[in-house]
Amino acid sequence: MDDSTCCDLSNYEILAEIGEGAYGKVYKAREVRERQRLVAVKKLNIAADPDTGIPQFMIREVALLRKIEHFHHPNIVKLLNVSAGVRNRSLDLTLVFEYIDQDLSTFLSMAPENGLSREKIKDVTRQLLRGLDFLHTNMLVHRDLKPDNVLVSSRGEVKIADFGLARIYTYNIALTPCVVTLWYRAPEVLLHCGYMSSVDLWSAGCIFAELFLLRPLFRGYTEAQQLQKIFEVIGLPKEEEWPRESPVCYNPAWAAQGSSAQLQARLGREENDLLFQCLTFSPASRISACKALSHPFLADP
Repeated sequence: MDDSTCCDLSNYEILAEIGEGAYGKVYKAREVRERQRLVAVKKLNIAADPDTGIPQFMIREVALLRKIEHFHHPNIVKLLNVSAGVRNRSLDLTLVFEYIDQDLSTFLSMAPENGLSREKIKDVTRQLLRGLDFLHTNMLVHRDLKPDNVLVSSRGEVKIADFGLARIYTYNIALTPCVVTLWYRAPEVLLHCGYMSSVDLWSAGCIFAELFLLRPLFRGYTEAQQLQKIFEVIGLPKEEEWPRESPVCYNPAWAAQGSSAQLQARLGREENDLLFQCLTFSPASRISACKALSHPFLADP
């Protein structure tokens, strides 16, 4: 690790804990020298395996952040510093990011009762898709896109964050199915199939709908229930469209009619068209981030 990414924690004053995950915590902090800007300090601690050393997910997150930080993309959270060390047979990894005021979940919780304006929805969606287009152009798939991992600054800047599950991909990679929070999980992941960057577009479609509804579109609590809720909105695919490699059997009972009237009432023709191009059952037919940015709903006037 070179000097430009070495992190001296004495340079930061911890102000408050703002998040906690399986492997560590995130703190709001302030630089004590120079600019005294606010930062987010992500401190991870995990027992080191004497046989394998540093856990792969930690190496992956730092490597991906280092890869993309050089581009300074406005819709990707900026990594400022990194430090790693071993203490009491465990690995301490500290990542310092630019501080963003809130995530999209918090932003939506404070939205007016009558909802966000269409211009605001367009703006948030455009920025989210620009971030995804950048990642996918650089052969990165996020794999855990959800409102908690999308940050919104007080100036309205939207930035994708939390790359703990991100991965460089090749065509139709077969990876662990335990990725993406259930409500934003694409059908191919729920069906335990191989997948590609289109999983992120499914998640983006779920977020797009949530910008209108101010609540998650699909709220299942098991994988089977999640599939049921998805098919109530997009319809049950034909049996010949069902992926052959899936261990989950095709179930005609999933064709039971649900109600998406509330969703349809909030979205106009162009919005519905973009949504259902994101929420296409077949990953190969799902719209890309680049093409979504050119969709009539998002095209600049």
